[in-house]
Amino acid sequence: MSFSGKFELEKSEGMEEFMAAIGFQDLIKKADEGKTQFEIQENGDDYCLTTRRGETVLNNSFTIGQDTELKMLSGQRVKTVVHRDGQKLKAALSNITLTWEMLDENTLLITLSTEDNIAYKRFSKRVA
Repeated sequence: MSFSGKFELEKSEGMEEFMAAIGFQDLIKKADEGKTQFEIQENGDDYCLTTRRGETVLNNSFTIGQDTELKMLSGQRVKTVVHRDGQKLKAALSNITLTWEMLDENTLLITLSTEDNIAYKRFSKRVA
């Protein structure tokens, strides 16, 4: 199933507990500001992800299996390698695992989870 498309955040689960666990309580309020939109362009093993929330726009590009640096909404830059795990894309970000998964043709699930399995799940619906 292709990740390509535009998605808008529909609901999230576990944000407050996750942010507290990683010491980013100050981002809880910001996470609720404005609609979050994701645009993913997939070309073989090459991906370009654009995240928009309010005035903030992040652009990240990576190739499966190659070293990359991802910029997070917190402003941090994290070096990682994105791998395929079945139909999922996964990246280890220090003590956090980031996973992108298409639940069906129109639902994107982005999960951030700690080593203690505290998860922040973001469900987005395809808008284009």
